[in-house]
Amino acid sequence: MELPVAFEVGSLVVLTLILVADLLLIIKRPHIPSTKESSLWVVFYVTLALIFALLMWIFAGGEYAGQFVAGWLTEYSLSIDNLFVFVLIMSQFSVPRAAQQKVLMVGIIIALILRGIFILLGAAIIEQFSWVFYLFGAFLIYTAWRQAFPGEEHDEEVKKDSFVVRLLRRRISISDEYDGAKVRTVIDGKKFFTPMIIVFAALGMTDLLFAIDSIPAIFGITQSAFIVFTANIFALMGLRQLYFLLGGLLDRLKYLHYGIAFILAFIGVKLVFHAMHENELPFINGGEHIEWVPVINTWLSLGVIIASMAVATIASLVAVRRDGLREPVHAAAAVADERGTPASVDGDPEASNRSDH
Repeated sequence: MELPVAFEVGSLVVLTLILVADLLLIIKRPHIPSTKESSLWVVFYVTLALIFALLMWIFAGGEYAGQFVAGWLTEYSLSIDNLFVFVLIMSQFSVPRAAQQKVLMVGIIIALILRGIFILLGAAIIEQFSWVFYLFGAFLIYTAWRQAFPGEEHDEEVKKDSFVVRLLRRRISISDEYDGAKVRTVIDGKKFFTPMIIVFAALGMTDLLFAIDSIPAIFGITQSAFIVFTANIFALMGLRQLYFLLGGLLDRLKYLHYGIAFILAFIGVKLVFHAMHENELPFINGGEHIEWVPVINTWLSLGVIIASMAVATIASLVAVRRDGLREPVHAAAAVADERGTPASVDGDPEASNRSDH
């Protein structure tokens, strides 16, 4: 990439300062953000990402700006999927709502650290072994299948921390009650960890699982470690506010996992195609590059990502509206059954009377 070093360093410094300021705001004034406050923060972070993309366009050209936007949207969609598991963790451990901001921020910081490590490892491996794209592609296609047909997958991901939880309870003293957002508390003169330490451990395990899934996905869009890392930062910034903004809407996005699955499968296929173009494995095409495989460019990838998320979101909202219209009909039928009167047809009490004649 032809990006000025000053731009890269300056970008990372500014983003770090924003994250630190966000963290200090939580520590100084822990509270439950209103819908308006959450909306403004989400809009701020999205606008910030778009401004960064514009700067990328100016300094590096449209191709790299497109890679950033595609990578950011991919990681953003996967981060929204993270929220589903965060909701399960908050519910399972009965985290006080006033303390959830701090918990989410800690989870985001853990995610950034883990993803930073995975990005460095991924970049080093790709630099030395181009055939690793075959593995990344196969892994993403498998992940897409698991995402599309999860069963109780999300619940299982939360339960995977049970070993860590049991280990913590055996090794350290943990109180039964929370003390606000504190990790340590004093009971009868004796120091205890609060259940918050267990929540942080669960978040860490969850972030590790999602980092394993998400990093191969974005390396399928760009091989620039700088773009990969900044796309992850922008995807995770504002995730805390998005959690409070969406709230109960998360459960209503019933088809979102299909959109994410399609994106992962698409990027998986793209990675396999890329590996075939760069092929060096002697048992595939005699170790020669496979030129007839189609090239999937950045702009096609960006279009597929946007279209997938749009279709999944619209389909979810339509389904919610349809289910909402059905509820009054079912309620009317239940009332009619309790009263011993004929159930209405399509919500029309007269229709059932007409059907008797």
